[in-house]
Order: sequence, then structure tokens, then C-alpha cells
Amino acid sequence: MASDTRNRILSVAARLFEAQGFDGTAVAAILSEADVNSGSLYHFFPGKEALLVAVLEKYLDTLEPALLEAANRATDDPVDTIFALLELYRGRLLVSGFARGCPVGDLALDIGGRHPEARALVDAYFGAWTARVCGWLEAAGDRLPPHTDRRALAAHVLAVMQGGVMQARTAGSIEPFDDSVSQLRLLLDLLGAGVESPADTRSRRRRTTAAGTSIPSDASAPIPSETDPVVGTSMERSAGKREVVGADEAAWWRAW
Repeated sequence: MASDTRNRILSVAARLFEAQGFDGTAVAAILSEADVNSGSLYHFFPGKEALLVAVLEKYLDTLEPALLEAANRATDDPVDTIFALLELYRGRLLVSGFARGCPVGDLALDIGGRHPEARALVDAYFGAWTARVCGWLEAAGDRLPPHTDRRALAAHVLAVMQGGVMQARTAGSIEPFDDSVSQLRLLLDLLGAGVESPADTRSRRRRTTAAGTSIPSDASAPIPSETDPVVGTSMERSAGKREVVGADEAAWWRAW
């Protein structure tokens, strides 16, 4: 019973913090929507900031099973897994009518540097997110140039997601998000196009003139057009793997 009450308070607080901001959410509103009295809330959480910390801890605890592993199950291709993860955020924008994007990103903007413990949890969340994306980029192996800074590229993926979410919510349209993801896809395709196999290298050397001027090969990799599908391709290519978030994980995802 006590555990149910605590979880109900957490779920309500998470939803209200996202909808109204941390400062804009009154403790009285949390009590009312959770249908608990102040004694019950303060039994579990000494104050509103402690409740914020607990919400962020919950986000961090569920990051792997509810988001990262769900995206990982969507496809066997490590690069497409990144886009499966981004598609989760895309779906959340659409289902909520652009009212919800990344709740941790929203809280990061809201609290700034005023709450050190909460800020540390936000940093840990983003760190775990980018570390998993970096792992997928590492798994791509020689599909990316050897000099690629995969950790920095993973941080860029996070920036694309956060920026795309913010712009989509502001515009009330999915177009800015799709544009951001499209450019990320183009970047990864261009990085992949720059990787030469030994056969490519020998061919290029044979095509070098006596003056040392390299003649471009006619077989260069095509650049995707603006009409190429960007979001959702990872799951379209993976037969039988359309479901991204499992039933057990969907409850907390919906609670966001």
C-alpha cells in the first residue's frame, strides 16, 4: 500500500512537472491529483525538491528498459537503432499533440543550476543516453571513418533530438523534428560514404593521373534525396519488429 501511494505521487508529480514546470507546480496540486494528504507526501518526500530528485531518479532508472532497450529491440542494425530511438520521441510528440517531448530536457531548462542534486541526475541521465548511442556507433565499426569521435557524435545525436523536440513543440508541427533527423541521417550517410574499402583504395590509386591529381570515381555513394523516408525506416526494414515499447514499459512511458 505504501509503495502504491509513493508511486502514485511520483507519477502525478512527473506529469505535472512536465506540464507546468517545477516552479509552476504547487504541492497542493500534486496532493489533489494524487488523492493524498500532506502527511502522506511528506512521509515519503521531505520537500518538493526531494520529490523532484525522486522523479529524476525514476527517469534514470527507467531509461534503459523503457527507451534504450526498446529501441535496441526494434532493429539489429546499430545505426538504425539510433533512428528507432528518435522515433520514440517523434511518436510521443504526435500522440500528445506536441505537448510532450523529452521530460528530462524540459526539467533541465526549468531548474537550471538552482538544484545541484537534481542537476547531477539530469547530467547522469544525458550521460547514460549518449553512452548507449555511442555504443551503437561503436558497433557500426568500419562503417564510420576511423577518426570519427563517436562520443562527440553521440552528443550531437542528443542535441538533434532535444533541438528537434523543442522546435516541433514550438511550431506545433512535426516538420522541424523530421528536418533535424533528416540532416542527422544525411550526416551519417556522408560519413559512411567516406569510408574506403581496400578495393576502393586500389581503384582510386589506379585512377590517379601522372600529375598526382585524383579523378573522382563515378561510383560514389548517392546522397539521399529530401523525399527519402527518414523516420520509421529502421522498423520498416525489420520485419516483425514494429513494436518498440513493450506493454510493461508503456505504462511509465504514457505516464510521462
